[in-house]
Amino acid sequence: MLLSCLASLPFWGTTLPQQSVPIPAKLVEGIWYVQPVTSSGDTLTFYTDSGGGFVFLLEEVAQELDLPIEQVQMGGRTASVAPMPAFKANAWIPGPVSGSPTGEKLLTLPWNEETKQILPETASGKPLGSGFLGRWWFADRVWTFDYPQQHMYLHKGALPAESMTDHKALLGFQVDSTGRRTTHFPRIRVAVDGDSLDLLFDTGAQTTLTAAAQQKAGGTSGRRATSFITRSVFEKWQQKHPDWRVIEKAEAGTGAAMIEVPQVSIAGYTVGPVWFTQRPDNAFQEWLSQMMDKPIEGALGGSALQYFRVTADYPSAVAYFDKEPGLPSPKK
Repeated sequence: MLLSCLASLPFWGTTLPQQSVPIPAKLVEGIWYVQPVTSSGDTLTFYTDSGGGFVFLLEEVAQELDLPIEQVQMGGRTASVAPMPAFKANAWIPGPVSGSPTGEKLLTLPWNEETKQILPETASGKPLGSGFLGRWWFADRVWTFDYPQQHMYLHKGALPAESMTDHKALLGFQVDSTGRRTTHFPRIRVAVDGDSLDLLFDTGAQTTLTAAAQQKAGGTSGRRATSFITRSVFEKWQQKHPDWRVIEKAEAGTGAAMIEVPQVSIAGYTVGPVWFTQRPDNAFQEWLSQMMDKPIEGALGGSALQYFRVTADYPSAVAYFDKEPGLPSPKK
């Protein structure tokens, strides 16, 4: 994919903004993985998650790439960090934003029980990816997630007015007393059954289904994108709408149930069905809500976003949604 090939491609009926860069990405079961290629020809795979925490590279990968690893102090603890590798121009991704706790560098972490929760073991016995890119990678930037066409773009600078759709949703961010953003977790408001819900905008929300649940839900893989909802809202839906499909003990490991919501209203569109996986109330109402600008009841993930081309403009705190035909594939 050439970085210079996009100046005249159609975009929301007009033109793609200048300095828009295609990100080497693949969409797997509703989850975005980016696959940059280093200057030495090594392809890396990062699981990306706008609702996730830090950014990291597996220690083994950093060593294989011969990256300089240094020790730094983070929150009173010693951590290992390494620079983002140099990438080929036609398969490039940016590093984390400079304001992240690790600066423009990545944490280096061993592949252990903790990181296996993010990068689980594959059938070949290897990690699912090379590392993880969370909120500090997405922060302060403008991104397009074209789910139908399976393309991701980074826009360098604000979008021009003619590229903005009428279907938009405000993004809320927690700020400190000076107005500076703190956690960079985006909040988005949607509606289900006429009731408004504040959720985390969470491109990396995922679940792993049991074999029995996968058979009921359909699909080719148990590991897939989802959305999350608190138990109290889940039970409210279930009581009010006994006809909505529920899969009990759907999630491997936790035994969490899933509910299929027929319609969700987002930015003036109504789409569905959308699967939500149940989570304990305190996971969102207490723990995550303390990192948001307002309390939330769950997370909006790929099970809902799959219907859209979404442009998340972090600097302007707004997300644009479109269901029109997407961008053509970038030229090779």
